[in-house]
Amino acid sequence: MAEPQKALSGTFPVKPKLRAKSKKPSKTAESKYWSSFKSNTIPKLISSVTSISFSPAIPHHFAAAYSTSLTLFNSQTLGPVTSISSFKDVVSSASFRSDGLLIAASDHSGLVQVFDVKTRTALRKLRGHSRPVRLVRYPRSDNLHLFSGGDDAVVKYWDVASESAVVEFRGHKDYVRCGDGSPASSELFATGSYDHTVKVWDVRVSNSDPSMEINHGKPVEDVIFLPSGGLMATAGGNSVKIWDVIGGGKLLYAMENHNKTVTSVCVGKVGRDGGENSEEYRILSVGLDGYMKVFDYSKFKITHSMRFPAPLLSIGFSPDCATRAIGTSSGVIFAGKRKVKGDVESGLRVFPSLGLVEEPHKRVLRPSYFRYFHRSQGERPSEGDYLISKPKKAKMAEHDKLLKKFRHKDAFVSALNGKNPENVVAVMEELVARKKLLKCVANLDTKELGLLLAFLHRHSTVPRHAGLLMGLTKKVVQMRAEDIIASDILKAHIRNLKRSVEEEVRIQQSLQEIQGIISPLLRIAGRR
Repeated sequence: MAEPQKALSGTFPVKPKLRAKSKKPSKTAESKYWSSFKSNTIPKLISSVTSISFSPAIPHHFAAAYSTSLTLFNSQTLGPVTSISSFKDVVSSASFRSDGLLIAASDHSGLVQVFDVKTRTALRKLRGHSRPVRLVRYPRSDNLHLFSGGDDAVVKYWDVASESAVVEFRGHKDYVRCGDGSPASSELFATGSYDHTVKVWDVRVSNSDPSMEINHGKPVEDVIFLPSGGLMATAGGNSVKIWDVIGGGKLLYAMENHNKTVTSVCVGKVGRDGGENSEEYRILSVGLDGYMKVFDYSKFKITHSMRFPAPLLSIGFSPDCATRAIGTSSGVIFAGKRKVKGDVESGLRVFPSLGLVEEPHKRVLRPSYFRYFHRSQGERPSEGDYLISKPKKAKMAEHDKLLKKFRHKDAFVSALNGKNPENVVAVMEELVARKKLLKCVANLDTKELGLLLAFLHRHSTVPRHAGLLMGLTKKVVQMRAEDIIASDILKAHIRNLKRSVEEEVRIQQSLQEIQGIISPLLRIAGRR
């Protein structure tokens, strides 16, 4: 008995080790879009960058607040344009007016100032806060008012022209750190505080009570309205939460993918290069863990993540989807710039000193021109052209190629050597249709016959294949009986096949007995 076992063990070759698959996931179209923002470092700032704000007007310059300075950077060249240094204390927040001509800034002395962007002149000085002001914002479409909040827990709504506070809101019990104006109405805005709450205020209401109050559960670091105006995002602790404003402040989702405190959030739009997700809005969040997360709030999932070598304090995204700026605690700004196709197609170029300059008009080739018919294959298609793409060739398996060449036995053996039983059964059915299956079985050598018997042992009792494989098993035993008797290896396969068939018969008999017990009970239950 020892010699057959030795022969049996030496017959089957050792399977080669499978190569480990790469754990790195393939990049999606949206992930490639966010990765296309090439990071450029803006160093040599004195201290941490606490606020970044983009101008709503073209060419969308952005302002960075750090130390006692407010610097405007060009969104195309990422170089400094101008700097405002007429502050007596640390600048905490900045906000552009909707036309981009004025910018409001607050500092720790409790003063809010409004500057002309071109001349850097302080046009208005709003005094009224007794402690550092952490928040100043212009409403989305109102050029005459702004609102501010600070460490005195007071929110003020200002008339800029008269330098006076129109309304004071005193609902918060701790420092007011952030706020945002509603895109649905210029009279609605929200403020977030270290008392864990976000309050929505309406300046049209005579009393100073908030129109709505939301409890974030942690000190609120930032709050933004989403573009529709019906949703709001709050950041505090290690979470960003989405709230339904129209539904009365109902919590929709809590994103807790940051390891440390989330310091700032903003809304970014996926441009035309984002594939299926083009022209959709995303929430960009940064935190002290150094990560920037991109959150798709329509599907409630993270679509992209990027790490930076310093704690992040502020983030801004340009309205034209071309520039992204992130401020850090180390005084460095990571500004990402990508090429916008719209600018190239429109024939406009941006120069730091001249702004937008129109390029000379290029002559368009038409079918009436001789050069039109001599274009090369490298010619780029125009907007109205119809592109004819080459059909992709279907990749055929080895057994399919052999069947195409009418090498039936080789195709059968190739399928048996594979690991997919569905392919083997498919090849068998094709050979039955061609009336070549029994001829292939008759021409198999001992090793190939062993492969067939091993396959029948594993899969002949599978219900979806049993009809074909059990009939084939009978034919194989009848046709190759002499070869099976002469080989100990083939005998071992037949014994294994016999055991599996007997086990399947016992299982079927047990199931029939159970069915015989259950059927009368079901019949009685159906009568009732």
